[in-house]
Amino acid sequence: MRPGSRTLITLFLVSSILAGAQPAMANTGVGGGAKTPPVPGGKTSGGADGDSLSAGVIVYDRSKNGSGDSVGPVTSTTSWTPPACWYAPKYTPAALQAYLEPIWAAGSTGDAWDQTQRDRYVNGHPYKDFNKDETGKGYWWDSYVNKSFPPGWDKCDEPYFWVATGDAPPANIKNAVTPQILAELAYNEIRVPSKDVSLAPADKTKVNLPTWAWLDKTTFKPVSVTARIDALGMWATTTAKPVSLKIEPGTSDAVTYPASGVCALNNDDSVGEKYTAGDAHKTPPCGVKYLRSSGNGSYQLKATITWQITWSGSDGTNDRRLPDGSFGRSQDVTVQEIQSVNR
Repeated sequence: MRPGSRTLITLFLVSSILAGAQPAMANTGVGGGAKTPPVPGGKTSGGADGDSLSAGVIVYDRSKNGSGDSVGPVTSTTSWTPPACWYAPKYTPAALQAYLEPIWAAGSTGDAWDQTQRDRYVNGHPYKDFNKDETGKGYWWDSYVNKSFPPGWDKCDEPYFWVATGDAPPANIKNAVTPQILAELAYNEIRVPSKDVSLAPADKTKVNLPTWAWLDKTTFKPVSVTARIDALGMWATTTAKPVSLKIEPGTSDAVTYPASGVCALNNDDSVGEKYTAGDAHKTPPCGVKYLRSSGNGSYQLKATITWQITWSGSDGTNDRRLPDGSFGRSQDVTVQEIQSVNR
């Protein structure tokens, strides 16, 4: 346990439950600092003013995100995950005092421990009177934890530390917030749509009959989420762009077109080709051929869209790649035997 807020984990958990607090990305700290310009193309909310932040330290603009009943989060196609925890501004001097003094007064952490904390933040070893002389000139930083809390909280166990406005956090602090960390957190907020693939034949298909699959160009479009910290003038926009459709027939008794089952986007951002009269003897550019009847049931055809993820940020980064994400859904496909007549 570090000599700071993480040592108060039991009290924190109890108070969070009582207050109905959300995980770290919904935390609200307080602080003062300069206003920042609007995110290009995005809404602005929150901000630092005096002794309070009017919204959480990280503000998300989801206005260009996917919407509707069918949306969901992308899953990284690699083992990569967003950061478990990070450091960012959380308190002004007055706010840190208001947070710590009731804990010390309750004596729940012991007199010796409380005295150590008073020495650190009040008595000048190294900070005096919660750094009130620096009010409006910086913030007390603390750790925030991803939505998987409590796993991961112990990876950020530094005590509260002061960072003056315009200064970088101490070099020994790992996971201090950066535009890239904001981009990775925005990745976690991306929501993309899903939709049943258009099939021909539409309701029922036949054994050994190629079934065409396609998605119209209007079905999937790029989506994005911007994450920002107004107090630091820091932001990052993470964008997800659809790049391919993968068809999984739901049975090994099937052949996909192409053989990989991965259909690339066309130049107009559609996938595959819509079936028209006269195509019955052609091979579909995207589709499936079932080799065995589904009997009295149906196969679960799964259509998964792969999304290319990139980010741009306030540090000048432009279109840097993050791991691709995927999101898909399954739909019923009934496959019947072709009936023959003996004469």
